Amino acid sequence: MKTSIRALVMLFGILLVACSGGEQPSSWADDFSDPAGNWQAESDASAEVGCYEGVMRVLVKAPNRLAWASAGREFSDFHLSVEATQVAGPDDNDYGVLVRMQDADHFYRFSISGDGYYMVSKYDGEEWVALNGDWTPAGAIHLGAATNLLEVICQGAKMTFLVNGVQLIEVEDTSYSRGDIGLYVGSFFEPGVEVHFDNLSVEPM
Repeated sequence: MKTSIRALVMLFGILLVACSGGEQPSSWADDFSDPAGNWQAESDASAEVGCYEGVMRVLVKAPNRLAWASAGREFSDFHLSVEATQVAGPDDNDYGVLVRMQDADHFYRFSISGDGYYMVSKYDGEEWVALNGDWTPAGAIHLGAATNLLEVICQGAKMTFLVNGVQLIEVEDTSYSRGDIGLYVGSFFEPGVEVHFDNLSVEPM
C-alpha cells in the first residue's frame, strides 16, 4: 500500500514553476508540435522539461523531485484531457495534471502512478492536503510503460477526475476557483522517471 509519506516527500521536492497570462475563455488545444511553444518550463541538473519531437517531455533525473511545465493561461470551469505516457523509470512514480494554479504554492494536483494508484490533493502554500484520503488503487490505470488518458472536469467547487474514461473520484473544494494548468512528473526514491504528454485539450464549460 502507498502511504501518506509520499505526499510529504513531494513537499520538499518542488523544483520549478512559472505561471502567467490572462483568462482564456475559448477552447484550446496543443499537440506540442511547436518546439518553441508558449509553455513555461525550465531545465537544470535534476530535470529536463520541454517540447520534444511532438510531445511535452518531462524527465526527472534526481530522487524526490517534482518538475512541471505550465501553460501560462487562466481557466475557471473547463474539461481538460491529455494523454500521458510513461516512457522510462521506476513504476513507483508520480505524474499527472495541475489545475487552478494560483502560483507555485497554491493549486490542485491530479496524480497517478505507474504502479496503479491515484491521488487528488491540494497544496496550500504550507502542506499537501489529500482530498481523496490517500493513494488509492485503480484498475483503470494502465501500468508501467503505457499511455493513460487523464481528464479533469472543473465546475465551480466540484471537480471530477477520470482515467481512460473511468471516473475515479469527485471532490468539492472552494479554495481556488480559477488559475493556470500544468503537466508534471515526480520521482520518489529512484530517479529517471520520464513521461511524455500529448494531445492536450481544454474546453470551457
